Amino acid sequence: MTATDARTLPIGAAFDRMPFSRRHVLIALALFIAFVIESWEQLALVYVSGDLGPAFGIDEAGVGIVLSAVAFGMIPGVLVWGPLADRIGRKPTAFWSLLAYGVIALASAFAPNLATLVALRVASGLALAGVYTITFPFFLELLPTRHRGRAAVYLSIGWPIGMLAAIAASVTLGDLGWHVVVIASAAAGLWAFAIRAWVPESPYWLAARGRQDEARAVLRELGSPDAEATFTVASASARAGNPMDLLRGRLARITVLMLALNFVFNWGYWGLQTWLPTLLQAKGLSLSASLGFAALSALMMIPGYVSASLLTGRFGRKKVFLFYVVAAVLGGLWFATASSLTGLYLGNFVLSFFSLGAWGVWNTWNGEFYPTALRGTGYSWATASQLVATTVAPSAVGALLAHATGFTATMLVINAFMVATALLAMPLPETEGRELE
Repeated sequence: MTATDARTLPIGAAFDRMPFSRRHVLIALALFIAFVIESWEQLALVYVSGDLGPAFGIDEAGVGIVLSAVAFGMIPGVLVWGPLADRIGRKPTAFWSLLAYGVIALASAFAPNLATLVALRVASGLALAGVYTITFPFFLELLPTRHRGRAAVYLSIGWPIGMLAAIAASVTLGDLGWHVVVIASAAAGLWAFAIRAWVPESPYWLAARGRQDEARAVLRELGSPDAEATFTVASASARAGNPMDLLRGRLARITVLMLALNFVFNWGYWGLQTWLPTLLQAKGLSLSASLGFAALSALMMIPGYVSASLLTGRFGRKKVFLFYVVAAVLGGLWFATASSLTGLYLGNFVLSFFSLGAWGVWNTWNGEFYPTALRGTGYSWATASQLVATTVAPSAVGALLAHATGFTATMLVINAFMVATALLAMPLPETEGRELE
């Protein structure tokens, strides 16, 4: 080893001159499909939920319980898996979580009664929470610094792809019953083996655990010209995965803002998506037309992500996020007050384009606030806050509709949560171009 090779560097510096290589493309594919699966699982049964009522003799309230069960299980699940990922590593967390999800999902397809189905759906949520929590932090810790924002936003496109897959399943498999859709979900759990084969452990995590040789080996695989250095990690002495450390020192303010923002942002998004077919039918669209509308909305999300990806490297996370959220609010107002079918489509397309572009930036930005020893834990708290909103929002919007609040008033309430999102983002620090700690 030469004197130059013997340098001591912060681990983040090893990513500054790293090129974006073919290995990164393979990693991106593996984690992209994982995110598609996560989206699919949360939405697949929504579009075939009409089959659940006759199958189990339950009303809409019972169907709602089945649909919410996965999210309910994921709330405690993410709070367990996030700290675990900081302690045992990103890779084993993603692998065992996704594999366990597949096994439990398969069992739920053969549930003999409602109680068993709900219990198994909760358990599958507990399992899926691991890969759901760690996908973005894991990806961020493998990317070159200058490509981190753009590539991670592209990963977010997995959400509308999963949504489109769920809609397609409802059209092609729906007549065969909800069981078939769930079995397809279970088969997706086999993707865990692709993650194990294609995605290396995070060099940040390895260096923080003192596993320098393994960190160097991964960095060589990723093409870092600084792979032979000795690496230091700012948070190496911190207690890995300790949730209370999120509320200490400079992290406390970030944590409070982050939790509030995740709740209101997801409330606004999920409150709309869950009830979009119902809201559209209230405006005179048939069920099939409503599904087509939702599919077109999902397609509009993709250019929203792409545009946000192109802009975040140039203007930074914060400016792009704020602009997209404000534009989504304006799209929401257009959608809420539309007096024609054309206005309804255009307003929702603007809303979908900008709100999901903002989500792409947020998924990246949200994973960059914390040091390595707490990144999984911090992201798990963020995810838990989102999931609480995912659980609460459908019931809250349903209550608004049940009390005859009406389409426009309901949409304006949903839109108010987007306004709160922008306000909460303003004090957060910019992270574009900064090395991860």
